[in-house]
Amino acid sequence: MKLLRSFWWYAIAWPLLSVEFLHGATAPYDVIIHHGKIVDGSGNPWYYGDIALQGNRIAAIGQVAGEARRVIDATGLIVAPGFIDMHSHSDWVLFEDGNAQSKIRQGVTTEVIGESTSPGPFQFTLAPRTVSVGGEPVQIRRLNDYFAALERAGISVNVASYVGEGTIWECVMGSSFERPGPGELQQMRELVGEAMRDGAFGLSTALMMPPSLLATTDDLIELCKTVREHGGIYSTHMRDEGLGVFDSVKEAIRIGERAGVPVDILHLKIADQKYWGRMKEVVALIDEARRRGVNVQANVYPYTRGNNDLVSIIPPWAHEGGRSNLLARLKDPGQRLRLKHDIRNGVPGWYNHFTAVGGDWRRMLISANNPYQGLTMDRVIALKSEARKPPPDPLDILFDLLIEQNGSVSTVYAHHTEEDMNLALSQPWCSIGSDGSALATEGALRRGHPHPRSFGTFPRVLGVYVRERGLLRLEDAVRKMTSLNAAKIGIRDRGLLQAGLFADITIFDANRIIDGATYEEPFRYNQGIQYVIVNGRMVIDQGTHTGARPGRALRHRTTAPSPIASDEKR
Repeated sequence: MKLLRSFWWYAIAWPLLSVEFLHGATAPYDVIIHHGKIVDGSGNPWYYGDIALQGNRIAAIGQVAGEARRVIDATGLIVAPGFIDMHSHSDWVLFEDGNAQSKIRQGVTTEVIGESTSPGPFQFTLAPRTVSVGGEPVQIRRLNDYFAALERAGISVNVASYVGEGTIWECVMGSSFERPGPGELQQMRELVGEAMRDGAFGLSTALMMPPSLLATTDDLIELCKTVREHGGIYSTHMRDEGLGVFDSVKEAIRIGERAGVPVDILHLKIADQKYWGRMKEVVALIDEARRRGVNVQANVYPYTRGNNDLVSIIPPWAHEGGRSNLLARLKDPGQRLRLKHDIRNGVPGWYNHFTAVGGDWRRMLISANNPYQGLTMDRVIALKSEARKPPPDPLDILFDLLIEQNGSVSTVYAHHTEEDMNLALSQPWCSIGSDGSALATEGALRRGHPHPRSFGTFPRVLGVYVRERGLLRLEDAVRKMTSLNAAKIGIRDRGLLQAGLFADITIFDANRIIDGATYEEPFRYNQGIQYVIVNGRMVIDQGTHTGARPGRALRHRTTAPSPIASDEKR
């Protein structure tokens, strides 16, 4: 009994003594942040305190004594963990400019990439990808090659990645729409396993379009069983966010339940005007699944428009065989008749962007880097119809535009509502992800007419939904940007302000923070982010990028899965 009491004394008292020791340390720290209002990422109430950094870690937190090479007076500022962007598309642009300007200036210190198409593996039918690192070509065959090349190139943010199911599918099946046989499905499982060992945090899908659309629920369950062996997560852009949204949520829940993996639904929304106002039913489905023990969660971006491609208006069957075959079908008058019928009337099991926005071309804004950037499709149609008598069918204009632009025109769609988004955002299991890329207001990465979320997501949450509208408490909003995202995918040493964890820190003025980017003028940085520290190094210093690139590739550490009942016992 005496031994037991001694054990508990050490278990409780030693961590406290350790913290006191750190607080009283006199050795010089690298950085001390004094007098900040600390919002530690846990959701707990803020408190005033200091934070000391040594190397790439937080050395002490509370009332810190001692000297430092750099002292930051954070009086009147919020000190928070660096934000984790749960849904990013910066996969390749970081090789063009590792400064990650539009993300780091939002306070983002970690980006999670790899939605369906990940930067590896590239094997079998997919040729290796080549990137330039320091002026030298580097070939990428698997996810680990990408991580190594990224670190060698130098990045200002940390990067974590899923393995994309679409990439896995294409490695094995190419552009064929044939069903995989048992051997091919086993090849896919082996590739997923290899990527998980390389450091992927889980499997990600985008089930709205080929090739991911070709995977059945059972296919995804089988692939996720491999993910479970490595302690990973299933992240999904669901099959249908419109009229099939309820069935799609149920499918995501079923995959998680049957495979025994956590689930995160990307950019949860109701993206068809016929179902607007029914987010409470989606929330009820998720809450019910959680009550019975299925770990299903979601993330959102704080906007009511999404970014996809005009080619998503083209039905799935027309994509078989790859882009060259798609373009041939778009040029064929006979095929155009079938395409028009399917676009206007829909195809079972397909999320139809055209009908989702009521066939309203004004709700489609061209974001691609082409001569039509910044125009809505109704204006493009008017321009291309001016000299034609009689006026052409607008769908013919769409087909011609896709042919002219080689089958791809990035587009912003106005397809969901503020009320539905707010209800999703306020749920305790819903976190923040931008669904954007690391762009810049000048240089090579100022191109096209992007969605403003690439520049404004995180400041918008804090400025609009915390300060102006009071939808969220500050502490809850910070949690949704930090520890909630870290916990979802298994990042164990970031996302909280705690002694011993990596020093990823964002310092901002809660009274000034606001997004600057708009749909009309997307190339604007936000206001209010004063300092951003990544792995203990200053990247944003009083609002200015220092040029530092201390970011790392974060690799998932495989963990043994918890016991779960077999399918037969469920």
